[in-house]
Amino acid sequence: MSAKIVVGIEQTSAGERALAWAAQRAHQFERELLIVSVIGGALGVVGEGELLAESERLTDEWLTAQADALRPTGLTVATAVLHGDPVTQLAEASAGGEMLVIGSDYRGPDEGPARGIRGIRIASAAAVPVVVVPDRDVTGGTGVVVGVDGSPVSEAAIAFAAAEADRLREPLIAVTVWTPMAAKPRNALMYSDAYLEALEHAAEETLALSIAGLRGKYPDLEILTKVLRGYPSAIINDLAAEARLAVVGSHGRGAIARFFLGSISHEVLTHLRTATAVVR
Repeated sequence: MSAKIVVGIEQTSAGERALAWAAQRAHQFERELLIVSVIGGALGVVGEGELLAESERLTDEWLTAQADALRPTGLTVATAVLHGDPVTQLAEASAGGEMLVIGSDYRGPDEGPARGIRGIRIASAAAVPVVVVPDRDVTGGTGVVVGVDGSPVSEAAIAFAAAEADRLREPLIAVTVWTPMAAKPRNALMYSDAYLEALEHAAEETLALSIAGLRGKYPDLEILTKVLRGYPSAIINDLAAEARLAVVGSHGRGAIARFFLGSISHEVLTHLRTATAVVR
């Protein structure tokens, strides 16, 4: 895999935050940075050629200015203006790289969910980890939170999160959420103590097995574990509010927690509390 970080941006505050996050990481870990912006593709209508050419010229000038501002820090920076569907173009541009970074218009719980779903579609399409950065200040958090459910993609998420936590010298916070079977109508079932204890024990076992090899691989990494009852996306977002980075898998399995873009990953991305990586 090439040591290259790709960041897809637009001329918005969300794009600025995504670029700042990507540039900081590229500088910290000595990665190349590719800044990409996607403009519309040709539809074949009269007069669009001149519009597209001008749009490309202006976008190229803007990207060049962003790159020039970063080069004095020592970064190796390249830019690219792409044409077509942003989801397809960003997925293709990031293929073979280390990660793709994009912005989100989500500004916090008081502002409501993000208006667009493009980030979710990109996270679903890309072959590399996708980091989605909310349009708000997310500095000052501590730890890397990762959702664990025992699925293969969960193992990939754990591997990514552990490597990031070790590089950042942050604690790894591994969490498994267990949820009792839904009752219909609501409150129609009374859960026995034995049933609830069995679910909790299964969650504890899943978490223990999932992180078993990490202490040997990362002897200096602080690993914190949490087994909690509740709804996965809500718990992940609560923990992420105080974290430097959150990591979820693209889809998952089982009654313990379907973190993994399954519905849980979708909900985490639409209510971002910190920079969040989606791993497949």
